[in-house]
Amino acid sequence: MTSSTTERPATAQAPDVALSCRLCGSTDLRSFVDLGATPPCELFLTAEALERAEATFPLHPRVCANCLLVQLPPLIDPGETFTEYAYFSSFSSSWVEHARRFVDAAVERAGLGPDSLVVEAASNDGYLLQHVVARGIRALGVEPSVNVGEAAREKGVPTLTAFLSPETGARVRAGNGPAGLVVANNVFAHIPDVVGFARGLRAMVADDGWVSIEVQHLLTLVQLRQFDTIYHEHFQYYTVATAQKALAAGGLAVVDVELVPTHGGSIRLWARPSELGAEPAPAVAEVLAAEAAAGLDSVEGHAGFARDVSRIRNDLMRFLIDAADAGRTVVGYGAPGKGNTLLNYCGIRPDLLGYTVDRNPYKHGRYTPGTRIPIHSPERIEADRPDYVLVLPWNLREEITAQLAPVVGAWGGKLVFPIPVLEVVDPGTGS
Repeated sequence: MTSSTTERPATAQAPDVALSCRLCGSTDLRSFVDLGATPPCELFLTAEALERAEATFPLHPRVCANCLLVQLPPLIDPGETFTEYAYFSSFSSSWVEHARRFVDAAVERAGLGPDSLVVEAASNDGYLLQHVVARGIRALGVEPSVNVGEAAREKGVPTLTAFLSPETGARVRAGNGPAGLVVANNVFAHIPDVVGFARGLRAMVADDGWVSIEVQHLLTLVQLRQFDTIYHEHFQYYTVATAQKALAAGGLAVVDVELVPTHGGSIRLWARPSELGAEPAPAVAEVLAAEAAAGLDSVEGHAGFARDVSRIRNDLMRFLIDAADAGRTVVGYGAPGKGNTLLNYCGIRPDLLGYTVDRNPYKHGRYTPGTRIPIHSPERIEADRPDYVLVLPWNLREEITAQLAPVVGAWGGKLVFPIPVLEVVDPGTGS
């Protein structure tokens, strides 16, 4: 296995907007929620870029009236975003621990040993595969971003720089053999060619192997009003029902599903080659029933989300304006992609949020796209002692509250969580 193979990532140009479903081809697409026009959420600005114009794109997902896949038109070229990427998974300690627990369980489920192969699509900086390597199991990451792929290789995780396609999958299998386990965590929403990606997964997995996919669950996105997880990098938003259809198009059948808390509520799909004819676990029918009970088995059941989103915006803006009028200082914590959707949709600028901080040094000295809020290191909060800290990566609430409680609590500062409803929390008491 080659440990440092690099291919130039494929960067097929995004086509002109064609409002047809990328899964079934239907042209009957209905509005899900319209979040206006924003820049791509991970294109952080340098100081020099502040004097230049930014490209913005509509952020308006639709639901297909035929197959019910919620999707964004492919307005951006994935190569523009992912060739150099600002997100490094390992900066979240809880995420690395989540990956370790996953590897422990997956090794047992798939019966993996030293001669097995684990491949991860969109392997980022090796946050997950490092645990596979530590077990003495062969591993290969397929990661399109040059900078984060290099970070993985520095950890000893063999990484191929490429987007996954059926052709890439075939080359991986030819050069390394079939994989007993193929992992695609937090990438299934990021690819505009969902059928081609599914075929790429099938090309890599052994005929009796396993595919594991974690992706945000549309059910919790709707129920908990998680509109900020909608951004241009996410081309589609899945229920188990729509994920089944997408994987089936690539020759994979969903045989089990787990509900996991990551990203505010995700599904972990376990799939196997369709020709195995494996019987689905009872959990699959249970989650499908929960989706139907919430109305997500019909196009009409997707209505009403936009009204909930407007209420969240109004509550947050009212809080920020009242704080400014009262002379209170508010800064942010984190600079995640979801935060940029929130900031842009609400129209929050540095007059209401002076700056935000992030643990990722790549973002220090840069500015949030669109809203142009400066990003500093976390130490800035302790130096400035703000009255309120708006937590943008709310999905890491427990981890961030533990990090900030001894800092913000020292002067009586409070944490603000905007979703699913506005909460102002004293980190010392948790209320």
